[in-house]
Amino acid sequence: MTGKGKVVVGMSGGVDSSVSAYLLKEQGYEVVGATYDFWHDDDDPKDIYRNLSDASEAKEVCDAIGIPHYAVNHTKLFREQVEERFCCEYLKGRTPNPCIICNETVKWEALMRSMKELEADYVATGHYADVIKLDNGRYSVRNAAFAAKDQTYVLYRLTQEQLGHTLFPMGSYDKSEVRRIAKEAGLAVAAKKDSQDICFIDDGDYAGYIRSKTGGSGKSGNFVLKDGTVLGPHKGIADYTVGQRKGLGIAYEKPLYVCAIDHVTGDVVLGDNRDLFSKNLTASGIRYMGEESFDENRSYRAKIRYSQKSVPCRVEYTGDDTIRVIFDEEVRAATPGQAVVIYDADHIAGGGTIQ
Repeated sequence: MTGKGKVVVGMSGGVDSSVSAYLLKEQGYEVVGATYDFWHDDDDPKDIYRNLSDASEAKEVCDAIGIPHYAVNHTKLFREQVEERFCCEYLKGRTPNPCIICNETVKWEALMRSMKELEADYVATGHYADVIKLDNGRYSVRNAAFAAKDQTYVLYRLTQEQLGHTLFPMGSYDKSEVRRIAKEAGLAVAAKKDSQDICFIDDGDYAGYIRSKTGGSGKSGNFVLKDGTVLGPHKGIADYTVGQRKGLGIAYEKPLYVCAIDHVTGDVVLGDNRDLFSKNLTASGIRYMGEESFDENRSYRAKIRYSQKSVPCRVEYTGDDTIRVIFDEEVRAATPGQAVVIYDADHIAGGGTIQ
């Protein structure tokens, strides 16, 4: 074993995880590549390489770097924890972020299991973020150096145990530099396109995917205005999400947006774009990262979606596992099922699920 220790790198077959493995080896770690198949039922690694092009590309990278590569099947776990939960949430009129669920319940679970089985010291991925240890002794995830690629939002549910064994080599790089490193290292994935949207829905048709898996689109009901005026029936609540304008199929005198979804009555409430703005939200399922609890007298910053800039806010407790986040300025479309991630300066303090 090398002086820096042994690390298992989760390799998706993309350029970010490939460069992560390359850099860690260059830094003196003993590196093992691991690709997890979440879509096929075969347990034989030969079948995984045959069925999953990403696994084959990851192995090609590992061969070029000179490190071992393992292909592991985790289809059952992924289906139960990510795909089924995704469908269930949409059928309740909520909009989950499957990447957050996957990181918490599948990806790091698989990585940590591999770390123990291979007697490694760390796990690593190609996420654009950094792990830091704070003065209070807790680990947190710090923003990437380049905001355009920052991926801290989807990592807020990682535990202290997981973070204590996690490395993020991409935290200080931008994408162009990563591709340059890959090209200079002779990695075949240097020009490979980035993955887009949800990995298990190729065409972006969430509603169609849910129908194919569940046989329906959730509770039926009506499109209604905020004053209760009924505009007509809709296709099922799983077809809609808060903030949506396109694809409603409603002829009206002005543009209408989904403002709320009532999973009990099945009604989808429509209104103006202005109706989507608010200065506070409620969240539950609170997870703490950089802090053991939020300080109600302090100012934080928060994001309510992956691509949004953080907004100054305060946090109030409304129960043992619920908080109210009060923003200094209005935010648009705080969507039930999505995450609110709360930052202390440049790192995550904690977060929760928007109600």
